[in-house]
Amino acid sequence: MAVYALTGFSLVSLISFGYVSRDWMKPNLMENEPAADYTDKASDLTPKPPPHIIFILTDDQGFHDIGYHGSEIQTPTLDKLAAEGVKLENYYIQPICTPSRSQLITGRYQIHTGLQHSIIRPRQPNCLPLNQVTLPQKLQEAGYSTHMVGKWHLGFYKKECLPTRRGFDSFFGSLTGSVDYYTYDSCDGPGHCGYDLHEGEGVAWGQSGKYSTQFYTQRVNKILATHDPRQPIFVYLSFQAVHTPLQSPKEYIYKYRGMGNVARRKYAAMVSCMDEAVKNVTYALRKYGYYKNSVIVFSTDNGGQPFSGGSNWPLRGHKGTYWEGGIRGLGFVHSPLIKRKRRVSKALVHITDWYPTLVGLAGGNMSDSEDLDGYNVWPTISEGKESPRKEILHNIDPLYNHAKYGSWEEGHRIWNTAVQASIRVGDWKLLTGDPGYSDWIPPQTQANFPGSWWNLERRTDIQKSVWLFNITGDPYERYDLSEQKREVVKELLTRLAHYNHTAIPVRYPAEDPRASPELNGGAWGPWAGEEEEDHWDEALPKKSKTKKKKCKLCKLRSFFRKLNTRIMSNRI
Repeated sequence: MAVYALTGFSLVSLISFGYVSRDWMKPNLMENEPAADYTDKASDLTPKPPPHIIFILTDDQGFHDIGYHGSEIQTPTLDKLAAEGVKLENYYIQPICTPSRSQLITGRYQIHTGLQHSIIRPRQPNCLPLNQVTLPQKLQEAGYSTHMVGKWHLGFYKKECLPTRRGFDSFFGSLTGSVDYYTYDSCDGPGHCGYDLHEGEGVAWGQSGKYSTQFYTQRVNKILATHDPRQPIFVYLSFQAVHTPLQSPKEYIYKYRGMGNVARRKYAAMVSCMDEAVKNVTYALRKYGYYKNSVIVFSTDNGGQPFSGGSNWPLRGHKGTYWEGGIRGLGFVHSPLIKRKRRVSKALVHITDWYPTLVGLAGGNMSDSEDLDGYNVWPTISEGKESPRKEILHNIDPLYNHAKYGSWEEGHRIWNTAVQASIRVGDWKLLTGDPGYSDWIPPQTQANFPGSWWNLERRTDIQKSVWLFNITGDPYERYDLSEQKREVVKELLTRLAHYNHTAIPVRYPAEDPRASPELNGGAWGPWAGEEEEDHWDEALPKKSKTKKKKCKLCKLRSFFRKLNTRIMSNRI
């Protein structure tokens, strides 16, 4: 058996240090599981109004970065909400921003929307396909008032791509993937910086100086205060926290002054600020009469980035990779409507499942949505029933750099293992191609991290292109069984080939120079005409050789992009 172990640690030592719980590895264990809560039979016959739905999505929050996972970061609100609801401990998301958001809002895998490669960049004439019926559109059909506050990151090159054209009655937030928390400036490389705070379909000028996490929460509270709670409401609160740049009000940093690592200290402060923001939202739900008939869903969009303060310990990998640290998400559901509360669910759940689950809760029509990749998992969450989901296609990305050692021969003539792909079927998880850098990185409390931790010799798998793990028994991906379980490998490769036959072409067009904020009044926003034809089959964007003066924010973003690129291409 090939064992890829964490240098200097053994599984026994991890348990003894308290980093790993033995119980965490048991797939069917329930914590504090109470007896079923049976309500009066007659009350079940009384028509109940559709629940208010609050979906909270955080950005780049690591698997370890919540109190109930043993983190040193304080999250009392999230801990309490999760403890009183259902913790989802077998919950999967995508490794980067756009893919998770697209799958949440469509209920479909990336391969079925053409967004299977990378993210939607600000200057790309690309967005969530207009033929997709979105989650808020289905909720509108069911009589909901729908509102989005926060980060969109699903494209905006045409007005039809904007949130208010995709099912939201109101929108307040940013369109790009990363903005300054105070100035709302966003850069897409040198010389391409602009303002990115929008209300509806217009630019919300003059708001600089207001910290986005708190500002977005204030907007949600205003929406709740002015809405009639007798009408069902859907609020999608998509925090930009805790994505870079690492910025936080000073009062949240003080409690972490003892942390030697500056990035971790700032990151922790951002998480605590976000935790307080969630507290303010839940207070508003109670104050304005929504809470008793509400469902609160909390989810991250991808794994944390250790170089930016995040931690996915004890999982392997990080944001941008298909190891568990990149795709196993923080998630829980809190609601007075849950029948079996205060428990931990190990049922398999994926971010695509929220679409049919929430539409089902709303009493919406799903008859025209039979080709979804998501499942209605409300009975699983509320009553503890078995999950209808048995497998997850994590992704197939034909454009990502092909693995040097992959081939059709390695894939038994079933699959080209040079292609980046990953799938989970039952207990088994298969990865092919280059899944991204794979290390187990403890919380970075040391002042000189990553220099004190980083070790090139730890990467022992760079000459491979196939990995197989029993992810239920080995959630930390320490024991590669691809050589011992060749028949299982073949079965999962066959499933990948099956999914690949259903994939649509990748949408990843070249960048459009007309998108530059300099040509659009200094702000990011739609630039293409409504009648313009799309050209998805054009060449991929080429990097400009023109050197331009860099702003401080651009330099920071450029640094992290280059660092991540070097990691992915095995140059460090």
